[in-house]
Amino acid sequence: MTEPRLLSILIPAVGGQGGGVLSEWIVDAADLDEYRVHGTSIPGVAQRTGSTTYYIELMAARGDGSNEGDDTEPVFCLYPVPGALDVLLAPEFLEVARMIELGFVSPTLTTVIASTHRLYSIHEKIATGDAIYPIDELTRGAAAGSRRLVALDALALAREHGTEPNAVLLGALAGSGALPIRDDAYRKAIERKGVAVKANLAGFELGLQHARGGDKAGAGDGGSRGAPPPPAPVASLPGELEAEFGADVRALPAAVRQVVLVAIPRLVDYQDRRYARRYLESLRPFVSLDAELGSLVARHLAVLMTYEDAVRVAELKTRWGRFQRIRAETRAGDGAFVVTDYLKPDLDEIWGVLPRRLVAPFARWAERRWPHGRPTLGQHVRTTTVSGYLRVWLLARLRALRPVSWRAHVEHGRIDRWLAAVAGALARDEALACEVARLARLVKGYGDVRRRLAALFDTGLALAMSAGEIEARRRAGFAVSTALTERFRTLVLEGPEGEARAVALAEAANARVTAGDLDGLRTLVTRMTVS
Repeated sequence: MTEPRLLSILIPAVGGQGGGVLSEWIVDAADLDEYRVHGTSIPGVAQRTGSTTYYIELMAARGDGSNEGDDTEPVFCLYPVPGALDVLLAPEFLEVARMIELGFVSPTLTTVIASTHRLYSIHEKIATGDAIYPIDELTRGAAAGSRRLVALDALALAREHGTEPNAVLLGALAGSGALPIRDDAYRKAIERKGVAVKANLAGFELGLQHARGGDKAGAGDGGSRGAPPPPAPVASLPGELEAEFGADVRALPAAVRQVVLVAIPRLVDYQDRRYARRYLESLRPFVSLDAELGSLVARHLAVLMTYEDAVRVAELKTRWGRFQRIRAETRAGDGAFVVTDYLKPDLDEIWGVLPRRLVAPFARWAERRWPHGRPTLGQHVRTTTVSGYLRVWLLARLRALRPVSWRAHVEHGRIDRWLAAVAGALARDEALACEVARLARLVKGYGDVRRRLAALFDTGLALAMSAGEIEARRRAGFAVSTALTERFRTLVLEGPEGEARAVALAEAANARVTAGDLDGLRTLVTRMTVS
């Protein structure tokens, strides 16, 4: 007598992904199709330090008496055995990598069914630089670590068709054929649950169709999703801007032109056409000398000039398109919905929108009074009410004062120092100039975060120029100052721990620069590169 095989299904999920409902659907479907089944769940810690896992086991043979030995009750396990998993059903793509790392997925046994969309983890979000796991590497790892990979963007399909991602994944599970449960049993399980039956059945059919290759374009594209696709090249400016800026843009090198075609509409939307003209004038000295440098300066200059002050935030929060998007995402239809904006501006952000001459004395006093952080003013503003909307809308009308504001004085002073440093570095070495240009990546964030990173940006500029100066005096090339600037930037972008190491690096390097010790500086760069 051959003992019927147990099939195992693991669903790793975090709160709000519908993993519990998905698990219940599978258990109900197996029960309706007369398979003996057991499901359990193990809650994890919130915010991705541990996911909730749903685990299901079912007999591969029906328990209807037609199979010899069906009168013996099976013993089900409460947790999957590493390397012995039949199906991994992942509502988000990074969960596949987590389960592979934990050893549950077998390249000879496990069918992986996953949604390729990404909900970024806390570690990916808090990093100063780009800490997002590359989607291509995740896809290759999932394919190599499993016997079969069924990947589709369940979230995109659900949003497009007004259903839920877990229903789409249930259909993909049915379409994969990894379990012996009949399609109608899954449909009946959705009906038995009685929650959004029509929408969930539609989602099930979508997943079923994709898994069986009924929509080959969608199934094929799904494996490469998860990160936003690169923007399509822009051919020209919008009609109203083409007449004024078209000739200037067409005269730029191709690499720079693509950046400027995106930057000019952004700058006009941010302020006005005169502001966009100022951008082109600032960019002009760098575009004809080096294509890479010109592209870097064009990109970072546009970002620095469109800093998000309180006026910009107010503008974005009161645009009609924002409320239309919220209505669509919440599926409110014609019903009412409430939007509450949680704002916490600090003193710099409050008086940053006011004229410089009016607030400069207070701003300088606040820097001395609170050097490590300004007081904040927390507000909860309901922008779907008349009074709340008008409060934010009126703030957005201060856009006309932006050119003479205190914040503009601070930000454009920083931009001018950066451009001067890039120009000074370019007079010495193009590679050094590119590294100085990349230091602009450090200026980001709001409030205390922006002040801290802006201070590190200033430290990086000073470090690059002083190291370049000592190399220029020795006529020894600029490899050391270039490598030093690159390493400083990389450390800062690693996050708070990297910032501390970057400060230590700058202090050690400045000590050697002050002593005129180029050999010591070179040794420092070599040691930090090896480490």
